[in-house]
Amino acid sequence: MFGIIRACRHRLGGELAAAWTAQLCGLCLALRDDYGQTARIATNHDGLVVSLLVEAQSAAPPSRRTAGPCPLRGMRRADVATGEGVRLAAVVSLALAAARVRDHVDDRDGVVGALGVRPAARRIAERWVRQGTDAGHTLGFDTGVLVAAMDRQSELEAAADPGSSLLSVTEPTEAAVAAAFGHTALLAGRPANEAPLREVGQLFGRVAHLLDAVEDYRDDLARGKWNPLAATGTPVTEARALCDDAVLGIELALADVEFTDGRLARRLLTREVRRAVSRTFSRAGYTAQSGTTAGRSPSISGPAPATSARKARRPALRPGAEAAARTAAAASCVAMVATAAATATTAAATALNARKARPYGRMGWCLASSSSLRWLAPSSWGRSWAGAIAWVPRFSSSCSVRFWV
Repeated sequence: MFGIIRACRHRLGGELAAAWTAQLCGLCLALRDDYGQTARIATNHDGLVVSLLVEAQSAAPPSRRTAGPCPLRGMRRADVATGEGVRLAAVVSLALAAARVRDHVDDRDGVVGALGVRPAARRIAERWVRQGTDAGHTLGFDTGVLVAAMDRQSELEAAADPGSSLLSVTEPTEAAVAAAFGHTALLAGRPANEAPLREVGQLFGRVAHLLDAVEDYRDDLARGKWNPLAATGTPVTEARALCDDAVLGIELALADVEFTDGRLARRLLTREVRRAVSRTFSRAGYTAQSGTTAGRSPSISGPAPATSARKARRPALRPGAEAAARTAAAASCVAMVATAAATATTAAATALNARKARPYGRMGWCLASSSSLRWLAPSSWGRSWAGAIAWVPRFSSSCSVRFWV
């Protein structure tokens, strides 16, 4: 699932995390209901900001409906967002996904760029654009702005050369997101918010485009693909400065927006966007403060070292000492997991002896890791797959031991 925002439920808290899930699931189901099952792959973290802005400005209580079980929710039901907000988010997400598919087809990159898949992928992208245009008209939103931005993007990329402005390349993305954000004010009945939200959308689109360029830079060079930073000869310090200025501009523009309940919207568009900037530049091998490579030239066109700033500050170890330290750490982790597993087995056996067994009610334990999932439970449990499936959605993605009854 693409997008620069990576909201964490532990940082958001219970209430805001539930609102985030309602918007995300509502967007996914709106894509399914209006455009078919295939369109659900267009679900993205950034698109739900559109529906969230509509809800945050609306004076009416949030519109919700109960959705059925979903594997991504652990086969649990949930209250999901409905209404014009999620439909607008679906239109924007579908247009962005169509542009992304067309970009991969043109670059012959990924699955959709394969020789036998390209024609079908292009037809799907064109169908999404047509469907999004029809749905946008029912919402009073001119999707022609999004289509024109996609067409103008290709022309600007072809005309870009070293020395040209980087912002001229990001302009179509800025215009498309600004139009979507501004229309949320009209749907919510707050026309006074349109101007500041257009500014928020313009700057958010700029950040998203720049972070995508920084993240894909090395891969684009290795594959001979077009990249805005390489094409315009823009140093990474300038790209980082543009991102930081845009985030500050978003915060200032949001101060002029009148919300009914803007807690989640402000959190995502300020803190989470700042985290996205720091995370992207850090993973690309650049320090979070200055945007320069640790100990190297600030130009992104030069080779990037694999050593991070944290590792550069680490004291040097004797030859062979680092390998020994890693081996000891791995052995310690294995011992901790083994101890936890033994404790879990003992506790499960004690609990089973202390109570009568009932269907799907016995206590079992699961040792889950990122690469494997192994069930250790009473043999009688294996008589029904339903009993095992009922517990699977609760496992952790990290190596841990959990109990359920």
